Formats: sequence, C-alpha cells, structure tokens
Amino acid sequence: MQRWLCLWVLAVAASAGAQAVGTQDSQKCGGVLNPPEWTRSGVYSGLLGTRAITLGLDIQDTDSSRYFYVGRPLDLQLTAFHSGETLIFQEEVRRSLGSAPVVTGCFTLTRTDGGLRGSWKAPGAVKALKVSLEPLNVAKLPLKLPPSPGLQKLRISDPLAFVKLNRAWVVAADGQSVREPLSGLEYPRLPDASAALGAALQDRLLFNAVNALECASSLPEDSQGDGYNLHADVTLLTPRLISLRENTDYYCGGAHPDNSTVGLILDRVKGRPVPLLNLWPSLTSARLKALYLAASASDPASECDDVLRDMDNSFAVSLSSGGLTLTPDTLPHVVSACAESVVIPYGQLRRGANVGSPYFADLYSK
Repeated sequence: MQRWLCLWVLAVAASAGAQAVGTQDSQKCGGVLNPPEWTRSGVYSGLLGTRAITLGLDIQDTDSSRYFYVGRPLDLQLTAFHSGETLIFQEEVRRSLGSAPVVTGCFTLTRTDGGLRGSWKAPGAVKALKVSLEPLNVAKLPLKLPPSPGLQKLRISDPLAFVKLNRAWVVAADGQSVREPLSGLEYPRLPDASAALGAALQDRLLFNAVNALECASSLPEDSQGDGYNLHADVTLLTPRLISLRENTDYYCGGAHPDNSTVGLILDRVKGRPVPLLNLWPSLTSARLKALYLAASASDPASECDDVLRDMDNSFAVSLSSGGLTLTPDTLPHVVSACAESVVIPYGQLRRGANVGSPYFADLYSK
C-alpha cells in the first residue's frame, strides 16, 4: 500500500479529533493554545515516572506532537499549550469510533539546562509523576539495521518513527522471512541476497511498518483489534530477477476497511526496480488495459464490465512462473471486488519482448 492511502485517513481523523478537542477540552490542562516561544521542534527522550518515553515536539503543527512508551507500538497524540514560559502538553485519546477525544494526561514542562523537566498528571488524579527529558540527537544514533536508503530517509523525514523502528528485526528459523517486532509485519527474505537487494526488501518492510504503526495509532481504544495486515510473497525468482506481490488490507478509522495490491519487479543483484517497458517496450498503460480486458472473465452484462472498461489504465504488475500478472489498483472501495487479477502468458507477449534485455533469457528459453 502506498503511504498516502493510509495518511489520508489519518489526516481526516486527526482533523476531526483536533476540532473536537478544541471545542470541548481546550482548557482541560490549562494554558493558551500553542507552545511558548522558546520551544523548538525536536525529539526528546527520558522518563515519565519510571517508564522510558520518546517525545516528538513539532512547533509548526500543534496537533502533530506525540510520544510513545519505549517498546510499545502506539503513539499518544499531544496538543501544545503554554502558560507564560511553561510548556503544557495535553494528551488525548479516543475511546470509540465517532467519539470526541478525551484528555488522559497533562504534561507541565519547563526548560532546564537544555532539557525539559516537570510532571505528568491524569485529570482528577492527586499524584503527579515526575518527567525528565533530554534532547535526542537522532542523526547520531547508531543504526541497528543495515543502512538502507529508506532507513536513512526516515531518520530525516520522521525521526520519531525512526527511533521506534531502528531496532533489530527477527529472522525466521528457516531464514526465508523477517519480522518487524513492533508492527508484527513479516516480509520475504533471501538468505543469499546481495546487499543492494537486501536493502530494497528491508525498505519495503520498513515502508509498510511505518504505515501499520500510524494506522494503529489513529484507531480508538475499542478498535485496536483492527489495523493493517500485510501478506507479501515472492512470485518469481530467476538468476537476474525477483518479483514480489504485496496484498494489504487495513482499517484506520475511516468509513470502511480498504485494501491494496502492489507489484514489484527488481534486479536481483542491484536491487533496483526493473521498468516493465525494459522487458516489453510495447506494454504501454493503454496496451496493458487492452490485454487485461481481453483476459478478464467479466460478464459483459455485469456491473464489473462497465467498471473495468471505464477504469484508469493503472495496474499492480508482477511476474510469476505463468506470466505477467495484472491487478487494477485504482478502483474505488465500492467496486474493489471487480479488481480480479489476470495472468498474461509470456508466450503471448514474446513478439513484443526486448530481446536485447539482460533479463530476456530469464523469461524465455533460447
């Protein structure tokens, strides 16, 4: 699933939640909206009571600050306020779908020797817990995974997610898959993969793990059994090529669950995507749609026939032992059941194959 599929749902949920909090609980922890002028965006780590936490402060968006307990997958959303020079964070949680967020905790923090010191207190509680946080230089954290491009990019684009996911992953006993421990997602692994291919596969799991954790954090407490499920398979492995197919179904708190399919064709040594046109120069998007419609078993009298003829020329594309697999990937949810996969045999495509491609012999015997 591409990241935007999940983030659109999260943005809608966050916007609705922020409006609800702003009208109902804006004074629950006291103060005035927005952080004090001395605050700067960054990541902090330390203790809340006796528990280790990592907190991300975003002064550009008062609704984007959040924190998590170390070793736990879910983020807790924070809204920033201030009272004089004191920074106040309002911790907000939704109990159920459709309900407004409720305030579950109040941080009261002051700047001390570059760090943040203060307390956290649940609304109505008598006792407050001590909070002590220090700036965390995410750029200097040692990598606990191979230095793949996606991991390096995540360090810059979303340092809080990087801190959470920068940990050793669990290799299956047979060595054929790896599991990211916080999201629980698994992904195929090739024990003899080149460093470049290993990095590419790692980045696909990392991409999905970020989506999965964001999805889970957007759900209310009574929906934590839902979320993001990934099933990824190697569909073809040759001396020069590897193809994979990712099927994802997810529910992140929107109007309904959804799903997506991603197809990948990679160079087995370089780990880079192999464009479909490198294999078959004639397979333009329009040609792919024509092949798909010709191979589809849709009844001309069915609703799916009209849907498929009117759909965009966009497909998840992967290779298998039987041929080229095409799956429509832009159908709306209400007609997603029409997105059946079809396989175009390699023999049917041979006339248009690129005989000069280094991959030709992997798909066609001489």
